[in-house]
Amino acid sequence: MFTRSELEIKTIPELRDLCRRYGIKPTGSAAYKVSYITSLMAFPQLTLQQVREGRGLKSPGFSIIQFFEGVIDEINSPTDEQAALIKITLEGRRMAYPV
Repeated sequence: MFTRSELEIKTIPELRDLCRRYGIKPTGSAAYKVSYITSLMAFPQLTLQQVREGRGLKSPGFSIIQFFEGVIDEINSPTDEQAALIKITLEGRRMAYPV
């Protein structure tokens, strides 16, 4: 995700914003950069470990994967306009609807 070099050049407010964006808490005191850097560098490995231990999200079984393939085939592909609306929604933005 991030290299230590990329994180070390950031300020504490920038590191705090990154942690907030991803919902990660600093390790130790929030007054030190190393607390944020440690958390940001460690969370990908912790995430994989949690999946292996069966905590939180779990890998779906083969039958579920087949089911989702069928659903995706049934839904089809969005038009350019539908894809644009989906992207705007995922960004958390709102549009003025035509009257």
